[in-house]
Amino acid sequence: MDKSLNELREKLEQSKLGGGEKRIEAQHNKGKLTARERVELLMDKGSFQEIGALVTHRCKDFGMEDQRVLGDGVITGYGTIDGRLVYIFSQDFTVFGGSLSETHAEKICKIMDLAIKNGAPVIGLNDSGGARIQEGVNSLGGYADIFYRNTLASGVIPQISAIMGPCAGGAVYSPAITDFTVMVEETSYMFVTGPNVVKTVTNETVSSEELGGASTHAKKSGVTHITAANDLDCILKLKKLLSYIPQNCEDTVPDEPYELGIETRESLRDIVPENSNQPYDMREVIHGIMDDDSFFEIHEQYADNIIVGFARLAGKSVGIVANQPYSLAGVLDVDASKKGARFVRFCDCFNIPLLVLVDVPGFLPGTDQEWNGIITNGAKLLYAFSEATVPRITLITRKAYGGAYDVMNSKHIGADLNYAWPMAEIAVMGAKGASEIIFKKEIAQSDDPQAKLQEKEKHYADTFANPYRAAARGFIDEVIDPAVTRSKLIAGFNSNANKVVSLPRKKHGNIPL
Repeated sequence: MDKSLNELREKLEQSKLGGGEKRIEAQHNKGKLTARERVELLMDKGSFQEIGALVTHRCKDFGMEDQRVLGDGVITGYGTIDGRLVYIFSQDFTVFGGSLSETHAEKICKIMDLAIKNGAPVIGLNDSGGARIQEGVNSLGGYADIFYRNTLASGVIPQISAIMGPCAGGAVYSPAITDFTVMVEETSYMFVTGPNVVKTVTNETVSSEELGGASTHAKKSGVTHITAANDLDCILKLKKLLSYIPQNCEDTVPDEPYELGIETRESLRDIVPENSNQPYDMREVIHGIMDDDSFFEIHEQYADNIIVGFARLAGKSVGIVANQPYSLAGVLDVDASKKGARFVRFCDCFNIPLLVLVDVPGFLPGTDQEWNGIITNGAKLLYAFSEATVPRITLITRKAYGGAYDVMNSKHIGADLNYAWPMAEIAVMGAKGASEIIFKKEIAQSDDPQAKLQEKEKHYADTFANPYRAAARGFIDEVIDPAVTRSKLIAGFNSNANKVVSLPRKKHGNIPL
């Protein structure tokens, strides 16, 4: 027995070394943690249970039969994060550059299958050079097996991808299907084709960082939702993100302890400027309404004319979608619509109530927007809100103009409660533009067209640029003092906590993708 136990211990220790001390040192010299160090930092101490530590590849071509490493380049298993069950795989760049083989893929698929069966999130720590070329189609088939499971798991369990090194070629499509992607600045990149291929095909010269680094995907493509300064920061942000989301689609997010007190926030009265054309930062409204230091923004650097993220209200997790007047006056455009729709659908998948803060002058006009599909992209956000069955509350802080009023979780598309602050303006368009159309002849025939325009503009604003007409029709449930917003929202979400909605029977809808 002692001999057998010693053999087992030796193999397990060998597995823990991955590609060996020299390659581990090289990983550290790049400012990166090893795959095993990442897992140990992410999981609760002592909770990680490894599966497949003794797996080796089956390839016999190109001399690979003499290069077998226990674990085959990926650490898989399960454990807890803040006491909650999570399944994980962590690719080991020290073993064949973290390349994906048939058995490497099988290990990942086994973890994903277990996560689905047990209703727990799955986290992938990606650090891989791509498909293992020596295995040919077996490696490609392994990727497809993973993609298929990503799709089956979508909307059933949360899936989170952390890109902590290279992720190229077919490897990028698994993170693209998952719910959230976190990238580490300077040490990670994602692209379908690398700089050398780009140079050959298009004659463009571009670095890996410029083509697919964290900053590029955070600001330009929107592929990544969160960026991290280094591996440790990435681990901390993964833990924080998990705290706002449930274990699965049948679960709810655990509440944090909170005792109701005086929930009045008088500072909210002073955020929105009296001049309706003056910008302000909607984040000030969010921070004023939500629990202290609880806002966790998603997609912060992408489409910054809309804000999305998680926060807590009286200890309960809430998803926030908010126009941002500080950027493009808060208009909806192609990117903002896609960003908002994706977030709304995630929250609806996983029973996270939605708070929508509205200050929107409409959709962004122009040929660029029309030719890039603002119609179908704007419809994505409309569709996402319309099909959402979670509790939904809207607060109009200032402008709600035109079709954007409808799209931003209006009463007409199923919002449960709609509030407005007294300075809210709910109309087809702004007073000036409306007056120029409605009173065009009268203004033109006037002795002083400018004075007449100002007169008509004031008349229109007094008549329509307020929340009271909408309130009279029941489209706004209450016009409220900004100071009592927090208490109204707490009561509103509590009253809708047991909301049940039955949708028409169907296989699935056909969102305008």
